[in-house]
Amino acid sequence: MNLVDLTKQFSDDDKAREFLEKKRWPGGPICPHCGLEGEAYKLNPTENGKTHVRKGVWKCAGCRKEFTVTVGTIFEDSKIPLHKWLIAFHLLCSSKKGMSAHQLHRMLGITYKSAWFMAHRIRYAMAQEPLSSKLPGILEIDETYIGGKLRTGPHATKPSERPQDRKAGIDNKAPVVSVLQRGGRVQSTHVEKVTAKNLKPVIEQMVAENAIMMTDDSSVLESASGTRQHYRVNHSAEEYVRHENGLCITTNGVEGYFSILKRGVNGVYHHWSKKYLHRYLSEFDFRYNARKISDGERAELAIKGVNGKRLMLRDSSAASPKNN
Repeated sequence: MNLVDLTKQFSDDDKAREFLEKKRWPGGPICPHCGLEGEAYKLNPTENGKTHVRKGVWKCAGCRKEFTVTVGTIFEDSKIPLHKWLIAFHLLCSSKKGMSAHQLHRMLGITYKSAWFMAHRIRYAMAQEPLSSKLPGILEIDETYIGGKLRTGPHATKPSERPQDRKAGIDNKAPVVSVLQRGGRVQSTHVEKVTAKNLKPVIEQMVAENAIMMTDDSSVLESASGTRQHYRVNHSAEEYVRHENGLCITTNGVEGYFSILKRGVNGVYHHWSKKYLHRYLSEFDFRYNARKISDGERAELAIKGVNGKRLMLRDSSAASPKNN
């Protein structure tokens, strides 16, 4: 299904609600209050107006509580029409470098603030569950830095401030570490600082003991790899690919992922706050991991992630990194 088909099929909330009910409850409605499946019945307004219910309300035969398909999801209590939510899912899932809140605001006819929070809730639905097992095989691991250029020169400080010592070019940037399984998935993490102390827990959590690690010539990653088999390419000597022991030793795969990430920052979003960086990483990780399926299938996969997730505006920056 492409965007034209989507707008035709989901021209109103009734059709969008029916679609969401089929995707969320393939075996029949499930009560979010008691968990009873297939025992709820739909409440419909009567002609004489005795039953005052809105469309889409179900009642559980077990606990006798009412609910809709949006209860317990990112859609709950949203004033935005449901069909606009589904279109927004498709737009974010089909745009390789993302879509800004301003663009969603213009295309969907909603306020900028609503579009901004809607996009963050969709990114929350895209967030990957913790790995059930460590990644085996060949893993490319590298770090990149998200942020603008550091201001230098005579106008770099504010009036009445003492010019500081010369800073490194990455002092104002946010470090991101990505673990990419060759031919598989990628998972990115924001750390406060690229040190062996911060990277070791990331590698211990994601990388299997029998995995083959491929990195650049960073001494930090060398000390964090432990006893795992580890190959390095020397970028400082302009070495990017070499073949050894029947293996293609390179980090070009994870570098390619970083190129998409950077084009999204520079060309679409322009700036990511450290406060919300983990949300944007969830978005780019999700699209990369679902790159081999169609846009419609990718959107449906993201919609399946809404179950059991609520995100309030005050909690939108939750799950920020705690590494030092």
